[in-house]
Amino acid sequence: MKKYLIPIFLLFIFVILAIFSKKTPPAANSGQTPASKTTVSNPLAIDYMRSQTYPGSNITIEQSLPDGVNYKQYIVSYKSQDLKIYALLTVPMGDKPKDGWPVIIFNHGYIPPEQYVTTERYIAYVETFATSGYIVFKSDYRGNDKSEGEPEGAYYSPAYTVDILNAVSSIKKFADANPNKIGMWGHSLGGNITLRNIEVSTDIKAAVIWAGVTGSYNDLMNNWQRRVPFQPSPRQLALRNANRANLTQKYGTPKDNPVFWSAIDPFHNLKYISAPIQLHHGEADEEVPLSFSQRLETALKSAGKTVELYTYPGAGHNISGSSFETAIQRSLDFFAKYLK
Repeated sequence: MKKYLIPIFLLFIFVILAIFSKKTPPAANSGQTPASKTTVSNPLAIDYMRSQTYPGSNITIEQSLPDGVNYKQYIVSYKSQDLKIYALLTVPMGDKPKDGWPVIIFNHGYIPPEQYVTTERYIAYVETFATSGYIVFKSDYRGNDKSEGEPEGAYYSPAYTVDILNAVSSIKKFADANPNKIGMWGHSLGGNITLRNIEVSTDIKAAVIWAGVTGSYNDLMNNWQRRVPFQPSPRQLALRNANRANLTQKYGTPKDNPVFWSAIDPFHNLKYISAPIQLHHGEADEEVPLSFSQRLETALKSAGKTVELYTYPGAGHNISGSSFETAIQRSLDFFAKYLK
């Protein structure tokens, strides 16, 4: 009988160890994916971008342009990932505030890179901000006009967002600028860049977006139906399609892999925003759906963020005509509230 006691005792010990070594079942997590599965190191991921540095550079004046009404203007350059990026810079005349002039980083919408010229388009917008006592810094983005690099776009590449993050760092080094009073204005594609920037950088104290491409990736890929013909340049289209194809081939679609697409989607990372936001959208916009701005406003309010939305009956994508004066004045009032 004794010869069986040791094996029985050992079996008892094994059973006890097995019971206590069992892992406690994971608690219900309200649909949240465990942290180990949400870490995405892709360069487009908002968390990844927040972990990187964007040193920018000193701003180099390349060319002096004719003075505006009460401001000087220049074509300048700065560095972004070792690329030379050109930009339009305006600097107010008159007595500079003690801490420097407030700044508006100006993110223009999509223009075929081969057609884009630094000193063309958005003239009335830039002039309005410039004459109102702001330094305006309008980057050309890489691959646009004379800027080095390829025009990879903003939706499926971090390239343009990185260029603007480096623009922010560069303007902070500029002697006439107040580094603590930087706002950002974006139109259309520039609205997407603006949304990404304010999730990555806390240097931006106020943001205004006109007709922004601010829908989720599901919206951009499946629900974006333009009512006017739109065809990017062959070079731009090839780059954008290649970047999108690379992402879907590696990670699947937003439906297949919501964890990845949420990680790179600014619409799903609104928790990082600290800047107040003002949205504008024409109700007759045939290029970017009004619903993009409406859904963003709802999501921002749900996230407890400061946001206001203005819509303009009969106004199109550029909010031109009589609506322009109203929208630009509201933008000026908003920036004055938070930057002056």
